[in-house]
Amino acid sequence: MNQLTTEKRVSVLSALVEGCSIRSTVRMTGVAKNTVLKLLVDAGKACARYQHENIRGVTSKRIQCDEIWSFAGMKEKQVPTERKGQIGVGDVWTWVAIDADTKLVISYLVGSRDGMHASHFISDVAGRLANRVQLTTDGHKPYLEAVEGAFGGDIDYAMLVKLYGNVPGNTAEARYSPGECVGTRVDVITGSPDVKHVSTSFAERQNLTMRMRMRRFTRLTNAFSKKIENHEHAISLNFMHYNFVRRHMTLRVTPAMAAGLTRKMMSLEDIVDLIG
Repeated sequence: MNQLTTEKRVSVLSALVEGCSIRSTVRMTGVAKNTVLKLLVDAGKACARYQHENIRGVTSKRIQCDEIWSFAGMKEKQVPTERKGQIGVGDVWTWVAIDADTKLVISYLVGSRDGMHASHFISDVAGRLANRVQLTTDGHKPYLEAVEGAFGGDIDYAMLVKLYGNVPGNTAEARYSPGECVGTRVDVITGSPDVKHVSTSFAERQNLTMRMRMRRFTRLTNAFSKKIENHEHAISLNFMHYNFVRRHMTLRVTPAMAAGLTRKMMSLEDIVDLIG
């Protein structure tokens, strides 16, 4: 690992953040599989630490939260009885909070889709904000207690509940597509949120970006995460690249620059320097 040049490390990280699998990265760069995995682990830890320390005091106005599904080790239906309920085996959910204006991913958490993780996630979001915000989530019920516990009444909070119909028939569309959204309902929970801005569209678009840029999120393939730890490291690297390195096509700057967290666009070389 220590014998890799900065240029070679950048080549490996570049492949990973562009959605390549571990094995395709090996073929493209000529770097051994174990070395690629070691670099992913080191980069993931460095990126998680940097974002934890530097995404603070965010002056956001509107926050959107959502969860995205994936799995680690095996599909949930294949998990043996003695391992049922073990975090990191079977279904894995990534909680994401995004600023609707700057598109900055303020916080993320990998775990289960339960009340405990909802509480940890929302508490982390609250700790990174500098002012009162308007928050929109989907209708997932654990958000209710989590938001009350983290913010109390100092927030304008609404749930956007989507109403789905069924895709009829035993077709590929019925098996692999979600039901058709036939309407939405806005539930005002706390404060006075502006109904015009009650939306989770940016959070849902970020979910698509994650599936496109992390191979282990691609559905109906064998490119899933074998270990939850590597899953977390890949997500940390992805969000570091998204927040601080990649120019946002709409903003023309990185989300971190738009949020006032930094004045310059970082590079993959800077991430390599963080690893040390």
